[in-house]
Amino acid sequence: MASICFYFQVHQPLRLRHYTVFDKNAQYFDDYKNASICRKVANKCYLPANRLLLDIIRQFEGRFRIAYSLTGVLLEQLLSFSPEVMSTFDALAETGCVEFLAETYYHSLSFLYSRDEFIEQINKHTEIIENLFGQKPRVFRNTELIYNNELAHLIESTGNFDAIMSEGASHILGLRSPNFVYRPKGCSKLKLLLKN
Repeated sequence: MASICFYFQVHQPLRLRHYTVFDKNAQYFDDYKNASICRKVANKCYLPANRLLLDIIRQFEGRFRIAYSLTGVLLEQLLSFSPEVMSTFDALAETGCVEFLAETYYHSLSFLYSRDEFIEQINKHTEIIENLFGQKPRVFRNTELIYNNELAHLIESTGNFDAIMSEGASHILGLRSPNFVYRPKGCSKLKLLLKN
């Protein structure tokens, strides 16, 4: 029987408030809108989906496993505006059938601009995952699955990850299949997992 690994990437961006050049207020974010949207999405999506997945895990007595990539920005909003969603993520974590992946804290493109900022965001994200769910992430996924071999080398050099995820699009892979585990060029231990 084929093994299938479901992974869900969840991000909730922060909305900016109307801001003009004449503003003297240093508050850039629209907290009211962020709270409203977070609660709306929580009730329509996050809560029903998490409850369904929790039921499936229980129904199949741990043989159904999933992975989540939750941005730090999302987690901050859930903690502030929708703590009931956090309780469903806690329940999922307690099953032992859910893995939490590492990524940039702010769902950013920092790798393209600053390696120091990139590593700082990964460390911050790893820390919040450990604090909230008691898991140290072992798989890394970059924002929007952006990947190159230089990224893989940097991730392997941290010594913190067993694998990295990337896009598995056929126009990139050619005749290769996304259904295999690969090793990034020049890496000795890091595995490359592709999205299908």
